[in-house]
Amino acid sequence: MRRPRSVFRLALALLVPVLGAACRSAERGTPTARPDTDRIRSDIAYLADDRLEGRGTGTAGNDTAAAWLARRHAALGLAALKTDTTPVCRAATAPASCLGYLQHFIANGAELAHAGKPDGVPTQNVVAAVFGSDPALRGQYVVLGAHFDHLGRSIDGALDPEAGNAIRNGADDNASGTAAILELARRLAARPTRRSIVVVHFSAEELGLLGSQWFVEHSPVPLDSIDAMLNFDMVGRLRRDRLIVFGLGTATELPGLVDSANLAPKLDLAKMDDGFGPSDHSSFYAKGIPVLHFFTDLHEDYHRATDDVEKVDARGEVRVVDLAERIVRAIADRPARLTPVRVAPKQVVSSQREGSNVYLGTIPDMAASGVTGLRLTGVRAGSPADKGGLKPGDVIVLFGGREVRDLYTYSDALYAHHAGDEVEVIYLRSGAQHSTTVTLGIRPR
Repeated sequence: MRRPRSVFRLALALLVPVLGAACRSAERGTPTARPDTDRIRSDIAYLADDRLEGRGTGTAGNDTAAAWLARRHAALGLAALKTDTTPVCRAATAPASCLGYLQHFIANGAELAHAGKPDGVPTQNVVAAVFGSDPALRGQYVVLGAHFDHLGRSIDGALDPEAGNAIRNGADDNASGTAAILELARRLAARPTRRSIVVVHFSAEELGLLGSQWFVEHSPVPLDSIDAMLNFDMVGRLRRDRLIVFGLGTATELPGLVDSANLAPKLDLAKMDDGFGPSDHSSFYAKGIPVLHFFTDLHEDYHRATDDVEKVDARGEVRVVDLAERIVRAIADRPARLTPVRVAPKQVVSSQREGSNVYLGTIPDMAASGVTGLRLTGVRAGSPADKGGLKPGDVIVLFGGREVRDLYTYSDALYAHHAGDEVEVIYLRSGAQHSTTVTLGIRPR
């Protein structure tokens, strides 16, 4: 579903199997009208209004959305954090002026460079906290995240290029996820959990998870104190009670916690073990943090100008939020921390040589700039790359004798081979050159 010029869509084609859209019927709930339904619909309507012009990263509409989210955090009584990354603000005795809701950064990645913006564009994440009620556990955190950016008027990544510079409002993608964590923040602020909660609205997800990658590299709380990250991306089109949940295999306890939280009228959960995927939870899982990713599936308006608020099912989204709240409280209130697991994706056994499905198992660092080669932000457990000894931070510079300068040249080199081929990979680690031989596999379904 990618356009040839979209580097992020290219990365997803390399990384993520196509998820079938088939849905099964399940017990159907009949929720009555609730105030949270109206709040969610209202929040989506604001974010997906034409006046914000689709919230494209680096645009005035994106900045307006960020400022609005910061005001919402303040109105909910959420705490500001040290989002400034200057040395004075990193000190233990940082002044109060270092506290804020906006985490400013320069979105600088391959997609922007390809679009003629090699210096990137300024933007910001929006960050806040609800501190925990238990003095012994409030120094541990559960992160709730959703990206608030969308395509704006750009046709890069759009699936309706014939619409030209029409506004692509992204009501489901991802005003719906943004509204979901605002509602969760409201509920958790009213009744805090034992552990603390960090609420993050990411920018520049559509450009390659740049906001979440910036956050994990400049986190206002220690990464090793984050117990789990729950991500919400496109949760506004619940159909036939079907909710897809990724990441159940990323911690030993998650399958039981999720099942226990799915109360009647139950949602029909499509459960996926993998912690990597085409949204911001991948940035956290690459750091070894357990994740859950909630998704009500693709639809015909995805990345099109027709993704408007009128098509959002706010009542269905409330059901997703209700389930997520129970899961958050179960994680944040349990005495012990989760047990992280590296998930190996299910392998496909085939005797056919399929170049388009060839698989190495690397996760590109989409925020890498000033790097010649392909820098890795993660490596899938049990993949050919993992077996060959590749690690996060490595930079692939030669693949099968072909020079790798960026994601495009890497994909050309990879797709020149077939599953079962043995390929020499030359890579840099801490500046030193290394070589390994990998046996390519078939991309997992």
